[in-house]
Amino acid sequence: MQTLFSPEQRRREVVREADAILRTCVHCGFCTATCPTYVLLGDELDSPRGRIYLIKDMMEGDKPATEKVVRHIDRCLSCLSCMTTCPSGVDYMHLIDRARVHIHRTYRRPFGARCLRAVLAWVLVRPKVFRLSLIGARLARPFQKFLPGRLKGMVAMAPAALPRSSPLDRPGVHVAHDIAHDIAQGKHRLRVALHPGCAQQVLAPRINAAAVRLLTRLGCEVVISKGLGCCGALVHHMGREDDAQAQARANVAAWVREMDGAGLDAIVVTASGCGTTLKDYGYLLKDDPQIAAAAQRVAALVRDISEVLIDLGMSADKGRGTVVGYHAPCSMQHGQKLKNQPQELLRQAGFDVREPAEAHLCCGSAGTYNLLQPDLAARLGARKVENLDKTEAAMIATGNIGCMVQIAQRTEVPVVHTVELLDWAMGGPKPAPLV
Repeated sequence: MQTLFSPEQRRREVVREADAILRTCVHCGFCTATCPTYVLLGDELDSPRGRIYLIKDMMEGDKPATEKVVRHIDRCLSCLSCMTTCPSGVDYMHLIDRARVHIHRTYRRPFGARCLRAVLAWVLVRPKVFRLSLIGARLARPFQKFLPGRLKGMVAMAPAALPRSSPLDRPGVHVAHDIAHDIAQGKHRLRVALHPGCAQQVLAPRINAAAVRLLTRLGCEVVISKGLGCCGALVHHMGREDDAQAQARANVAAWVREMDGAGLDAIVVTASGCGTTLKDYGYLLKDDPQIAAAAQRVAALVRDISEVLIDLGMSADKGRGTVVGYHAPCSMQHGQKLKNQPQELLRQAGFDVREPAEAHLCCGSAGTYNLLQPDLAARLGARKVENLDKTEAAMIATGNIGCMVQIAQRTEVPVVHTVELLDWAMGGPKPAPLV
């Protein structure tokens, strides 16, 4: 793609990066076939190629974002399916994120939209506040019909009951008895830091509990570091770059203390949406000379729990042929390029794993997307569940809390995290949705 940035514009790092990405695109259109919004809407401007043209025009002219540009950029899920399909290797992820930062800084949204985004950015990244908000939403349910549209939908999505918070999400070190003995004797075992996440702590604390049990059973010392918070993904995808970088700096500082102290062999993530962002910390903080090198060190250690478990090796067959419909989160298969690890682990545990048709398409969760674009998210969710139902599975497994919530709202089939099934297969408790 030809670009027309001026020499003065090219002196800016952000422009040089955007220019390099834009020039990689060859207009082939392969991305349109795998873009969920283009599949639904059939509008070129709701495809990656169309959005690239909009971004190019906006950035070349140093223009404030227009309502038209914002509408089509907002509809992007950042599922990154286009990056899996693209034969030219266009770095769409960083280009669309850069466009969102530009929108956040140059476009004044309507008052209601500004308030909604501000509330989401404040509430979702703070587990205690999020828990209180869900309790409030349940109390507001009898008055749901009197609420404005977006707020009505948010109240409807609140779960009927909330699980108790888990002590395993609090800072501390978790080891099995035999591991503690080996450590006392000076024998090295794998030492990993578990990222507890934010919304997951409130909606499904059982996931990290299963991860801790499984990892300690397989010989790991598991650390929950002090000072951790949200990975930054939720605010980053709303264009709030300063907030995202602040959250990333706090996490990097917390993990560097562990790395420089007792040491870490890996930083383990159970929410693939967080994992994609954590693995990108080196890029997110590259312009901060005080922490850029540390961010690279942290990003290099981040691994999805399925990657760690594959390396550790598992021996279990409790699945006994039970049919599991596996939903591959976009952040797993497209963001982190992890296609086979979760399915292979489930098969090793004795489950009959079946993937649905259109496995590459997003379920519509995508962080805050199901709250900001509820109509499109609902259509994608219904489409995903229809394909999953055709697998005739007894349960559905996936590796991201957002996907779990999105799918569970639309099916009677139990939805669980992959790590819960693996923990169960190795002697842990039966996952709560299956009881």
